[in-house]
Amino acid sequence: MADPASYRPKTGEIPTDPGVYRFRDPHGRVIYVGKAKSLRQRLTSYFANPATLLPKTYAMVHAAASVEWTVVGSELEALQLEYTWIKEFRPRYNLAFRDDKTYPYLAVTMAEKYPRVQVMRGERRKGTRYFGPYTAGAIRETMDTLLRVFPVRSCSAGVFRRAEQSGRPCLLGYIDKCSAPCVGRISEGDHRALAEDFCDFMGGAAKRFIVQLERKMADAVADLDYENAARLRDDIIAMRKVFERNAVVLSEETDADVFAIEEDELEAAVQVFYVRGGRIRGQRGWVVEKVEDTTPSELVGHLLQQVYGDHEETNGRLPREVLVPVMPNDAEELTVWLSGLRGAKVELRVPQRGDKAALAATLHENAVQALRLHKSRRAGDITTRSLALQELQEALELPEPPLRIESFDISHVQGTNVVASMVVVEDGLAKKSEYRKFSITGDAARDDTAAMHDVLTRRFRNYLAERDLPVEDRDQNRKFAYPPNLVVVDGGQPQVTAAVRALAELGIGDEIRVVGLAKRLEEVWLPEGDFPVILPRASQGLYLLQRIRDEAHRFAITFHRQKRGKSMTASVLDEVPGLGPARRKAVLAHFGSLKRLKAASVTEITDVSGVGPALAAAIHARLHGTAGAEMVPAVNYSTGEVLDS
Repeated sequence: MADPASYRPKTGEIPTDPGVYRFRDPHGRVIYVGKAKSLRQRLTSYFANPATLLPKTYAMVHAAASVEWTVVGSELEALQLEYTWIKEFRPRYNLAFRDDKTYPYLAVTMAEKYPRVQVMRGERRKGTRYFGPYTAGAIRETMDTLLRVFPVRSCSAGVFRRAEQSGRPCLLGYIDKCSAPCVGRISEGDHRALAEDFCDFMGGAAKRFIVQLERKMADAVADLDYENAARLRDDIIAMRKVFERNAVVLSEETDADVFAIEEDELEAAVQVFYVRGGRIRGQRGWVVEKVEDTTPSELVGHLLQQVYGDHEETNGRLPREVLVPVMPNDAEELTVWLSGLRGAKVELRVPQRGDKAALAATLHENAVQALRLHKSRRAGDITTRSLALQELQEALELPEPPLRIESFDISHVQGTNVVASMVVVEDGLAKKSEYRKFSITGDAARDDTAAMHDVLTRRFRNYLAERDLPVEDRDQNRKFAYPPNLVVVDGGQPQVTAAVRALAELGIGDEIRVVGLAKRLEEVWLPEGDFPVILPRASQGLYLLQRIRDEAHRFAITFHRQKRGKSMTASVLDEVPGLGPARRKAVLAHFGSLKRLKAASVTEITDVSGVGPALAAAIHARLHGTAGAEMVPAVNYSTGEVLDS
């Protein structure tokens, strides 16, 4: 760990202006981003007596190796730049808002040709409208009920294509819970309008639709069309069932997001109610890991930045009011920023009395319960991960806990389509954004040890190349810039020896520890030992190594299957220089088969769009290059089917 005094800037060198600062680790990685009204006052606080710092702040300043800052013109500019850098660098020590539960959302994929209603979890997608979150049971019931009134497509892409090809809709089309655009029962424009009505209803305009249906029902009764009136009556009942599921808590004109926070010295639980049209349309919870001695006002400011920072996630529908437990320090700048995102005025305030204050108090009780539940659930998990890293440090005689572990695995079938995977684990948790996969060809593919030597050489050659870049360029090229504390290879002594040899040839053999995990007896092989290290079967360190090894194997197998599937289909046209996949497809579509293509002249081949005389001559020469030889057809080797007949 670095001594903060080794990189502490002189107090007189730090400006007193507002700005944004970044702490970097010894490898140049940004590990913390912050903003300040006075850079000098804020930065000097990090280099105070270590005993006065919070544990995570202490860890951050000792993990850093340098600090830099950028002066800006105003606090609003600092707010915007801080958010931009947090999104770009994803620093590990910044406040991390994580859902304490994966809530399902009712989503409408408006970006598709025929929008689809479905239940979604996880990251939000551009062009999709989201409603919720809901509990799992409530969302299914809501969706099932509304499809009766708004029969929007809800099937998957595969089911939709099969219905198009067969000309028969799926079951939902037969029971009138889908308008069946797949078979032309409804036009593309009418189906999109139906999806927009669904979104309007879920967005708070339910009363308007109910009134419209009531008028249509009255007209049907007046016309003695009782069958249609009964259908409309059932639709109204269905709408009211969904509409009345959320209790009215405020006046119907109220559109607000209500936040509540409960915190201790290290963590905080955040809860939010989404109120639209006076009704609670959704609830969501986060857990915040505090890094520095953050005041409630600063915490609220960070929270609003991250919740509203990505305007796509709000679907362009910020509320008129944002109710918070305390006003943030930069409330004026945040209000201007939020109003700019919404395109209209947003009021940021603390409810003092009345129904809104009562709702905020109820929400705060939710936050209290959420923090209590989170701490009880997470304590065991955090303790287990820490214990696993500590056990590995002791068993492998590492100078420090292996906070970053990389595992490598080789996958192939009898030496064909050889690939390798690299998975990354930081602080005991998978970091999938830094997973990598490698294709291995030539001499490197002759056996597993040669393949392991090749992939380790390529991975760490890239690391050395990126390490020598200037810091500014390194920020833009972070694919391999950070070395691991520990490398785990799948296999025994031969694989470990190959990996160590690759690192030694690159001159970094003494910097990175390598071990192998053999599957048969789960033995841990070290480079210098003739015998493996046997970790206890109940060891958390062994369990962590097994999970990492198995994840690398899964990732390698997935890539191998993709590569093998592509190689299953071969064609003589694959070998024509300059003929890419798109033009190859166009040529085959034009002639219908390779047999007809072979019978064509160069002039006839140039009739294909995008194929000039030179390329046509190359195609003709490849098909007729060997006198008397039979043309090699395209064959799907998994089925034996001839594709060009």
